[in-house]
Amino acid sequence: MEKDYSKLPAPASVRTPSARAESIVHTTIYMLAWILSSNSTILANKWLISSGGFGYPILLTCWHLVFSAFITQILAHTTTLLHSRHSLPISRRFYLRTILPIGLVASGSLVCTNFVYFWLSVAFLQMIKAATPVVMLFVSWMFGVADPTLGNVINIIIIAGGVGMASAGELHFSWIGVAFQFTGILFEATRVVLIQIMLRGEGMKMNPMVGLYYYAPVCAVINFLIACVVEIPYLSVAGMTTSGWIMLLFSAPIAFFLNYTSMALIGKTSGVVMSLAAVFKNILLVMCSVFIWRTKITGIQLRQPEQSHLPR
Repeated sequence: MEKDYSKLPAPASVRTPSARAESIVHTTIYMLAWILSSNSTILANKWLISSGGFGYPILLTCWHLVFSAFITQILAHTTTLLHSRHSLPISRRFYLRTILPIGLVASGSLVCTNFVYFWLSVAFLQMIKAATPVVMLFVSWMFGVADPTLGNVINIIIIAGGVGMASAGELHFSWIGVAFQFTGILFEATRVVLIQIMLRGEGMKMNPMVGLYYYAPVCAVINFLIACVVEIPYLSVAGMTTSGWIMLLFSAPIAFFLNYTSMALIGKTSGVVMSLAAVFKNILLVMCSVFIWRTKITGIQLRQPEQSHLPR
């Protein structure tokens, strides 16, 4: 019988007021950490690909995932942080039906969202990402983890209009870049919903670090196989500077922190909540892009966030 994921457990609803308050504080801390690590990772990746001499987005994400897999392996064998994995019903079926699909869509998301830096500015990318809640809602409805409402449909129409305004005002528009970005958003929405099901699913209750322990190696292998065809035959680091190598090294722990906080937030909230919380994160990124790369923002684009992020 097919499982109904629309009633995933919500432990916070049955806790005492003090426990709920503590949960809210923890979620807020994770949210701030996610915003900081996500923006730092995006800016580092953009700099490496556009200015640092490492124009290999697939290998870049592969390096980040290898680092995450390496760290979780060390933690698994030297600490008790991942001991809960021994009580999970892990099997070949679990890998094929849960971990592998997450790995595939996660790799697709990482590849697409890094490739897009070749065509679009960071500022415009964040404006396009205003459509993420729309895609997240559709994917959540498709997997049965959320129920459609009239308010959601109205918000979808408003958000879509806002994204259209931003696209119309972009000075350096690229259909290839937009196609990569929307494909990446679709992959990311699917990844988030699948992780949400995995972390909260019946009989699992997997903590975020254990989830990263299982899916980071799979994603790394998939990315490496893609890179073997797309990037490794043309690999050259002759243009890499010392600062580029330093940034490449230090971007890995930042990406690891991002992977962990992202999974923790998915487990504590939902993909839709995360996509809506990204509003503030994206505004910060637009400001950073304008400051670092002198990205030009048109008047019509300045009005776009107001239309794209109306409260639900």
